[in-house]
Amino acid sequence: MTGGTLFVSRGVNVHAWIKERLLEMRFDDVTVTAAEKDGLNMLIREMKPRLVLMGCRFYQCCTPFMTAGLHKQFPKLNIAAVSVTDFPDDLAMYFIVNGARSYVNFWEGPEQFYRGMEMIRNGREYVSPEVQRRFDMRDVSPKPLGNLTDRQIEVIRLIANGFTGVEIANVLYTSKNTIDNYKSDIYATLNVRNENEVIRVAIFLGIIKPEELNFYGGNYVLRPKPPKQQIKTRRIK
Repeated sequence: MTGGTLFVSRGVNVHAWIKERLLEMRFDDVTVTAAEKDGLNMLIREMKPRLVLMGCRFYQCCTPFMTAGLHKQFPKLNIAAVSVTDFPDDLAMYFIVNGARSYVNFWEGPEQFYRGMEMIRNGREYVSPEVQRRFDMRDVSPKPLGNLTDRQIEVIRLIANGFTGVEIANVLYTSKNTIDNYKSDIYATLNVRNENEVIRVAIFLGIIKPEELNFYGGNYVLRPKPPKQQIKTRRIK
């Protein structure tokens, strides 16, 4: 089958309901799938959809990052991100930066949502007002994602295992300032804000497996809590 609409969602139990709603909104030849990564790429090659609607939480916080990869695989594909749950606008902005043509958010109200869906169905681009406001607030537009380098992946794996910036610098024979620069680049590439989010994304993307988490930083010492001071009381005679 060539053309049509492909909706990507993990809500397998509501796939039939999603398809029915999209048909009511007059999207054509609707297919709903939970296929991911290589399986999704294969389905797109076979189906050649006119439009791909990507659920914002399909890859959890990694969805904008994964959308960039999808856009690189299929640069002419019309991708629209659809949010029906609370999804951070600052993160949603990166759907557009990374190649999605549209972003629609039900939390901005049903009227705005259905207006956006109608524009997307008709082949027009739509960006929700709140996400557009994020762009308008910036003097410089955010940059699209790049690829993680081998050295950045090394840094991520060390972060995930509890190494401090100084310890990572010692392992990689470089300075802490250099490691801080690597971290900044990693945050920008993965659209994350801190080390906790880096670890979550790294596990989700398979950069590191849970069984590989050892927490063996070079100076890792579990310090016992100091004993509580006992309060001496005077005995009243």
